Amino acid sequence: MGTKGKEIVGVDVNQLLEMLNKAYADEWLAYYQYWVGAKVAVGQMRGVVAGELEEHAGEELEHAQMLAERILTLGGTPLLNLQVLLQQTNCGYEEPSDPSTRKLVEQNIKGEQCAIITYKKILDFVKDKDPITYHLVLEIMEDEVEHEEDLEAILDDMNA
Repeated sequence: MGTKGKEIVGVDVNQLLEMLNKAYADEWLAYYQYWVGAKVAVGQMRGVVAGELEEHAGEELEHAQMLAERILTLGGTPLLNLQVLLQQTNCGYEEPSDPSTRKLVEQNIKGEQCAIITYKKILDFVKDKDPITYHLVLEIMEDEVEHEEDLEAILDDMNA
């Protein structure tokens, strides 16, 4: 990162890198959870649910890419080891051992709610101190809020 770029980061960069790497772990695990869930989904509204999960998977992968770029820009290294991803995650990974569409939707709602909380903490940490990270994280959080809304709407349709 350039000299002026470093100067505008008014927080402990190591702490920020730790937070961003944990969010990066969450995004990779969310990507996989959505992707594999779309493949194994069975039951009510399967086509709609699988399509939504596939779409969200792609967006979670994009989030991981965005976070990796910011981590690198800040002088860090994205987590490189899959076991470390599982250890460093905020939100964990919930194996879709019950492939029913209802259970998959409920699992992913919980994941999105955890992501929203995670990104809120990062936003609070960098607010008025690191505008670049703030805007990046805000963009990701907007997607996570939309994902939660999409999944809750599907669950409402299932319950109708």
